[in-house]
Amino acid sequence: MTRRFRSREWFDDPHRPDQVALYMEKYLGWRYSYEELRSGKPIIGIAQTGSDLSPCNRVHIQLADRVREGIREAGGIPLEFPVHPIQETGKRPTAALDRNLAYMGLVELLFGYPIDAVVLTTGCDKTTPACLMAAATVDIPAIVLSGGPSLDGYFEGDDLVGAGTIVWRMRRKLARGEITEEQFFRACAGSVPSMGHCNTMGTASTMNGLAEALGMSLTGCAAIPAPYADRSTMAYRTGLRIVEMAHEDLKPSDILTRDAFLNAIATNSALGGSTNAQPHLQAIAAHVGVELKPSDWQLYGHDVPLLVNMQPAGKYLGEGFYRAGGVPSVMWELREAGLLRDTITATGKGMFENLEGHEAEGREVIFPFAKPLSEKAGFVVMTGNLFDTAIMKTSVISPEFRARYLSTPGNEGVYEGRAIVFDGSEDYHDRINDPALNIDDSCILVIRGCGPVGWPGSAEVVNMQPPDALLRQGITSLPTIGDGRQSGTADSPSILNASPEAAVGGGLAWLRTDDIIRIDLNQGRCDALVDEAVWEARKAEGLPEFPASQTPWQELARQTVGQLAQGGCMDLAVKYQRVSDVVPRHNH
Repeated sequence: MTRRFRSREWFDDPHRPDQVALYMEKYLGWRYSYEELRSGKPIIGIAQTGSDLSPCNRVHIQLADRVREGIREAGGIPLEFPVHPIQETGKRPTAALDRNLAYMGLVELLFGYPIDAVVLTTGCDKTTPACLMAAATVDIPAIVLSGGPSLDGYFEGDDLVGAGTIVWRMRRKLARGEITEEQFFRACAGSVPSMGHCNTMGTASTMNGLAEALGMSLTGCAAIPAPYADRSTMAYRTGLRIVEMAHEDLKPSDILTRDAFLNAIATNSALGGSTNAQPHLQAIAAHVGVELKPSDWQLYGHDVPLLVNMQPAGKYLGEGFYRAGGVPSVMWELREAGLLRDTITATGKGMFENLEGHEAEGREVIFPFAKPLSEKAGFVVMTGNLFDTAIMKTSVISPEFRARYLSTPGNEGVYEGRAIVFDGSEDYHDRINDPALNIDDSCILVIRGCGPVGWPGSAEVVNMQPPDALLRQGITSLPTIGDGRQSGTADSPSILNASPEAAVGGGLAWLRTDDIIRIDLNQGRCDALVDEAVWEARKAEGLPEFPASQTPWQELARQTVGQLAQGGCMDLAVKYQRVSDVVPRHNH
């Protein structure tokens, strides 16, 4: 028996022919025929995230034509529509503010229009979780089509320069006076030689890779560089497959199981993935109704080795990663090591079957599990009197950093240092070079007021560089702590995503400059060594100030958002799940 699609409630309601005529009227006047809309074929949405405002995703403007061809070939009717744009490097005060806005808008589109299934076009950091969160809430068949990274970047010869990562590394050289401002700009420009998202293992590559690890895209989709012909072919195949998924009624709730999320956590560690993966995966899980706890990142991810030699944790960039085998080759290693679970995927096959034949071809980029780039490369999940939960990315701990801060004989993995506290990034930039702070290589830089409420939206500002005087001495990083995030392209081993944040009364609110902080990676503890009576007295002084809301959305976001440990979701939204089970009311 042919499945009756939800779009039939718009175009084939025998009880309300007046409504059917009204629904069809304008679509007939543009592109579609009466016969098509009444045919019973599935209407497939193409959620378009590409625009001039979102250059990382702009390739989808061209790819959408190939998706359409695949949909038509398979017997579906394509319907393209825009998604609220999110560009990580362009949006102020932070792109994270708009992840939930894009999510909410996409929920309304998928629920309120005659769409039976959807292709989610993703790329730049927040577009992937926003689209997956919305698909999880509405729960119609959905598949991710990544836009892919840009081509590898070069600067002054054969030196690979990765988007984002080069900014953090070159700003240190600029502060030391080793390069001019013009060289700084040219190096950054050289890191982006084509369309596509960041060519490093930043948040974009991470989240598109994890969409594949979750089973929400076709095998091999994530790593194909945007300009490659293979990317166009993948768009066509995705169009074909989403029509099949519509007929099969294969929905996000079937694919996004707890086992799928545990696969994603393990894959993130092996990739050397971004710390932004933690709140984004937590948010997707929350919206599909799967329990995922911060401690799961420690339990299922911490002991997984780093297998991918890709910036910022390694040497290579996106093209090298794709040619070596991409995400399937990394997951093949994890499968062989017994660290993956066989899950349902968008291909219609199990994950284990998808990975057959995908052993890596480039071992200088994707290392064998038995001989990894580094051991135990996952996140350390931390707690203490400064926060209930925070994480630290261990794969970017450099030998120099480990030797300086984490190698005291008999006390390895433990460090105590004097806190230097900043209230937001403006305060940091204004005072980091102030001699009165007496910052030396034993200090710990702390930034607060940067979480979902305080910023608002949670900003990528925790990867603070040392003062110029220390940079000139060759000290490229200090221990840093914050209630915000940092770019996935950053190579700083920060303690971040601290929850609860200072703006809602987290422990960072009561910290003061010159307090001593003890960091114990072995026990997963981070504590201010402050007398309890002093700590309680500080609470009476009230919370640190943070900037007032500047737009209606900022105010609404602050009123509804949760903390990063739980995904930074809109608390009121999490209760809405599988909303497509109910057909919306007629509009006339």
